[in-house]
Amino acid sequence: MTTIRILTEGDLKARIGLDAASVACVEEAFAKLATDTVVMPPILSMTIPEHNGEVDVKTAYVPGLASFALKVSPGFFDNPKLGLPSLNGLMVVLSAETGLVEALLLDNGYLTDIRTAAAGAVAAKHLARADAHSAAILGGGLQARLQLEALTLVRPIERAWLWARREEQAREAADELSAKLSIPVEATAGAEEAVKAADIVVTTTPATSPVLEAEWLRPGQHVTAMGSDNAHKNEIAPEALLRADLYVCDRLSQVRALGELHHAIEQGLVSGEAEFPELGEVIAGARSGRTDDTQITLADLTGTGVQDTAIATLARERCEAAGIGAEFQA
Repeated sequence: MTTIRILTEGDLKARIGLDAASVACVEEAFAKLATDTVVMPPILSMTIPEHNGEVDVKTAYVPGLASFALKVSPGFFDNPKLGLPSLNGLMVVLSAETGLVEALLLDNGYLTDIRTAAAGAVAAKHLARADAHSAAILGGGLQARLQLEALTLVRPIERAWLWARREEQAREAADELSAKLSIPVEATAGAEEAVKAADIVVTTTPATSPVLEAEWLRPGQHVTAMGSDNAHKNEIAPEALLRADLYVCDRLSQVRALGELHHAIEQGLVSGEAEFPELGEVIAGARSGRTDDTQITLADLTGTGVQDTAIATLARERCEAAGIGAEFQA
């Protein structure tokens, strides 16, 4: 008989959030991906076009960890019209020794939100100027809010601008963030205005055509693209990759197939065989990050299974230590 710990979204929220520990957890996961014999298969992805939906399955085995996570992440982007969240999902934690199910994390996508925001913080920590103090967020959803919050953990952000296709959503998000972070956050009518004003730019939308143009970028900026996690998605004009002095991705084989790099390759702007540094390599010191305050840096993050195993491990450990969750005998 196997004992399985069942953790709800409420259980997980009580023990893990967007903080220095979760950022460090994801940072270490990226470093292990670059330096250890991590086993991380390609993403299993399925689209359901008639309902504007997609489902991604991610996983990774990390040597040294006793367990690994299998994450199922649906995104149905018309759900808000029905009064439902766009994202949900769950994680299954299995023993790396026996394959037995050890825990079921019914997080409704919460842990994905946390680890995605943490990845944005890690990218900014290693690629943005140390004195970067302003940010532009393109997108008005939950992840947009979390990305700005994450930036404040690693850079001295004093002011921010936020743009979303729906102006009302942008204003609501800006007001909420101003109150929560105690910094001025202004909703802008145009994405260009926000991008040109900021030291750090984060795109976090499900866009299928660019919301950020190459000519908007200026020396010294850092850009993190978070939303292009499927081949049909595209937030940044492919020419921006050529304008960047340093392009860094989370997993090169992955971004060639579905990240912003995918679109630059598709348009013939970049060779499909071109080599670029991965974020984990920069963290580990195996490849150079920003070397000059005038450089434009660009991080292309598509989301990796190693992040899911890392955040699931941290969440489960915290909950077990606190005696949180229900045990089920199977």
